[in-house]
Amino acid sequence: MIFTQQDSEFMARALQLAAQGLYSTQPNPRVGCVLVKEGQIIGEGWHQRAGGPHAEVHALQQAGVNAKGATAYVTLEPCCHQGRTPPCSQALVEAGVKRVVAAMSDPNPEVAGKGMQQLSDQGIDTDTGLMQAEAEALNPGFISRMSRGRPWVTCKMAMSLDGRTAMASGESKWITGAEARHQVHLLRARSSAIITGIGTVLADDPSLNVRLDDRTPEGGWINPVRVVLDPNLSLPVDAKLLQQVGRTIVVTATKDTEREAELQDAGAEVIYLPAPGGRIDLDELMIHLANEEMNEVLLETGATLSGAMLNAGLIDELKIYMAAHVMGDKARGLFNLPDLEQMDQRIDLNITDIRAVGKDWCISANIKVKE
Repeated sequence: MIFTQQDSEFMARALQLAAQGLYSTQPNPRVGCVLVKEGQIIGEGWHQRAGGPHAEVHALQQAGVNAKGATAYVTLEPCCHQGRTPPCSQALVEAGVKRVVAAMSDPNPEVAGKGMQQLSDQGIDTDTGLMQAEAEALNPGFISRMSRGRPWVTCKMAMSLDGRTAMASGESKWITGAEARHQVHLLRARSSAIITGIGTVLADDPSLNVRLDDRTPEGGWINPVRVVLDPNLSLPVDAKLLQQVGRTIVVTATKDTEREAELQDAGAEVIYLPAPGGRIDLDELMIHLANEEMNEVLLETGATLSGAMLNAGLIDELKIYMAAHVMGDKARGLFNLPDLEQMDQRIDLNITDIRAVGKDWCISANIKVKE
């Protein structure tokens, strides 16, 4: 299918709409829809919150009876199954649209081409693949959970120009400036969960919540679930993260009924995922988070856990905020990877973006998948 310039313009608008759900739709995908008739937009909408109307429904409601004979541009294949809301494919059929253009197929096995097929079976013209890369970039976590059975994991780190994350004493506040820290809170706001290690909690006593005052979305900012990897159940019951709004999950490799009860009384949920050597099974953790419908997970931790996650192939993306100063060779590094001893053991990256953030620089990179 050869798409026209107008097709691209209307899909670009649908993508803009979808992005408005960046901080509010999980566990659902971010989706936008534009209805066009005779070259004019007659209705548009975006999925705002899980359990609420989908993008297509908002657009159809705005267009009303004028939707008959229109073309729908939607960033994700319309759903064709009954979930918390009725199927959008049926709503489009009943509205009498004549054409549906989807940026990408739905990776959800319950849909996966069936939505477009249902539309086609009803005589509606269908096309898929317009601005697919842009649509996929809006939903890395949803795609990962549906296709790989685990969330998309982004590791956020702040470092000096010489790659150091803390002084030898552990002091790390603040490596980067206010603008970079603001951007990190936006990363938290779009994430289903934040993972950290007990070492980070004991050293820094972080809140791991979203602290943003500007651009507050409808309904307010949603705190991600806090996930603390605590092999020996060492988390203090007065830790700041247990005093925040939202869930805290403590993942352990130790069976200790008394400590579990103390943490549960303090508001935590405790799950047991042991691995040999008294460690936590990181692969099982990813499966557990996917089963809890968590799409994007932010890793905010020190060199030991970040190194273990990287070594296990469980980090998909790095967000490294680099400050223009030097901290010296006694300061702590980014990743603890003692098994990397030869050049052919290096972990390769694809740098996808480098940009200034205030006085700092943000480097975005994806982990190269070894063939």
